[in-house]
This record gives sequence, structure tokens and C-alpha cells, in this order.
Amino acid sequence: MSIMRKKLLFIIFCLSALTGFAQTANTHSQTDDLKGKRIGVIGDSYVKNHKEPVENTWHYAFAQKHGMEYFNYGRNGNSIAYSSPRWGEAMYIRYKEMTDSLDYVIVIGGHNDAFKLDSIGGIDNFKAKLEILCKGLVEKYSTAKIFFFTRWNCKNFKESDSEKVVDAMVEVCGNYSIPIFDCARKGGIYADNDTFRRIYFQGEKDTAHLNAKGHVRFLKVAENFILQY
Repeated sequence: MSIMRKKLLFIIFCLSALTGFAQTANTHSQTDDLKGKRIGVIGDSYVKNHKEPVENTWHYAFAQKHGMEYFNYGRNGNSIAYSSPRWGEAMYIRYKEMTDSLDYVIVIGGHNDAFKLDSIGGIDNFKAKLEILCKGLVEKYSTAKIFFFTRWNCKNFKESDSEKVVDAMVEVCGNYSIPIFDCARKGGIYADNDTFRRIYFQGEKDTAHLNAKGHVRFLKVAENFILQY
């Protein structure tokens, strides 16, 4: 066989291999296991997105990216464990209002509970209400994948009510085998830093609500966590 013919055959082989790889990659991109699944997100203004559109949130972007049907149950001022005339029923009660047929359920909370811990009756009462929520979600969505996300960190976080609430969420969710992401310690969102908030939050003094740029930053973190399961 001539050297020229060998080179030609080698080039053809390489092109065939590349074409096969491209087709495989394209097939993977078109067969997303999440496509068509229904995802419901319940929480406070973290979920409602405060003064900005829901469409700017990481969970909406996640659903859109994977072709999922999206349901938002965010309510400004809402708590996991505290009900009030102004902010409505707590999540441990109002989760029952969520549509029955969900494949993925995400709970984001704890920020307002930390502010209202005395009104809730202390951390033990918070845990008791959170247990009701966990039990109820597992019963209502026994075939769904359920996830919790905690609040961000804050200034003077150590030994604060915010830390107590985050730790309680990690503990109680763990008792029910519900995956929970500790945003305060692992989120890469530095809510205690003034400069960071000016860039990624909805206002310089805002310690809770990401702006569109902040949600883009957190999307990959949340996505990596969810896709483990």
C-alpha cells in the first residue's frame, strides 16, 4: 500500500471517529432525563425573588435549561414555621396547596425563621414544625425527589439564630433522608460582605435576595447538587 493511500485512510478514519463523537455528544444533549418533568419550588422571597421577576431566578433557569414544567410557590415574608396574618400560613401548612403531581420539590427557607425564632418559640419548636413539613412532603410526594436549600450566611453568623436555623434544617432533613444544601457554608454566596452584595444582590443593604447576576452565579452550584440525585 502506498504512503499516500495510508495517509488518506488515516484521515478518513479520524474524520469518522470525530463524526461519531459529535453524534454521541448531540444524542446526550438531546436526551435530558429531566425533560418534561414537573418541578415545584416553595419558599419565601428567595423563591418569589422579592422585587425582581421570577424569570431571573436560578431555579427558573434550571427548569428552562432542562425542559421542565415549573411551578413557583414563593411568598414574600413567608417562614417555614411561623404563620401570620401579614405573611400568610407557614410552609409546614401551605405545602398542601402545591399541585399533587410533581417530580421534583425544592424548599428554600430559613431566613425569616431566624428573624422570628422567638415568636416561633425557640429552635425546638422550629424543628418540630420542620418535621411536620418533611413528613408531609415525603407522604405527598413519595415518588418525587425532594431537596432543601438553607439561607445564606450573614454577618456575625457564628452562634446566631441564623446559624441555629441552618443547623436545625441540616439535622432534621438528615433524619428524613432528604438532601439539603447548606448555602450558608457551601454556597459561595458571601452575603456578609458589603462589596459582594453590591454586585450580586438586589440592593447594597439587601442580605437575602440575589439579583440576576447573582442567580447566574449560584445556578451551577445548585445544579451540580441536584443532579447528583
